[in-house]
Amino acid sequence: MGKIEDKKKQKKEALFHTSFDLFTTKGFSKTSIADIVEKAGVAKGTFYLYFKDKYDIRNRLITNKAGKVFENAYYALERTELTDFTERLLFIINDIIDQLTKDSKLLSFIAKNLSWGVFKSALVQQEEETNLDFYALYLKMIEDSPHEFHNPEVMLFMIVELVSGSCYNAILYKEPMAIEEYKPYLYEAIRSMIQTQMIK
Repeated sequence: MGKIEDKKKQKKEALFHTSFDLFTTKGFSKTSIADIVEKAGVAKGTFYLYFKDKYDIRNRLITNKAGKVFENAYYALERTELTDFTERLLFIINDIIDQLTKDSKLLSFIAKNLSWGVFKSALVQQEEETNLDFYALYLKMIEDSPHEFHNPEVMLFMIVELVSGSCYNAILYKEPMAIEEYKPYLYEAIRSMIQTQMIK
């Protein structure tokens, strides 16, 4: 990478880092592009070289942050000897929950802004520093499984909705119980979902 490309990358990273910091401390609605560029130490025009607007940087931040969380979980899975589809998927979910439990700031940011569309892009359209297409890997896990499923995308959607909708409160507020107590109930529900999606 040349000096110019290196400087461009540094400016983009500064904008990402600053935006995340401001969105998670000041709040998305109270943060302006002027706030971001001032704190990042770049010109306003530089912001528009990389991002269309504040919503664009927020969505790409989610893609970037969520992509890294999935990448970490997948590489952790690769160090195991698990072969069963359900166990592999539960390992990834558990690793993601553990990562988000350790980083409540990231959990709050992702949970408040995550929709299925943004989530799916986080799996498929990685930023340059993330080179893992998790959705393709999920489909490969399905393909390698001895089972066939009615609709793998719907199954993933239901699991994502269940995990994201219920773990947020369990992690941050211990409601209805602490996350470690809640996990067995969650994983039993996920196993049932997978079972009902299997073509007999």
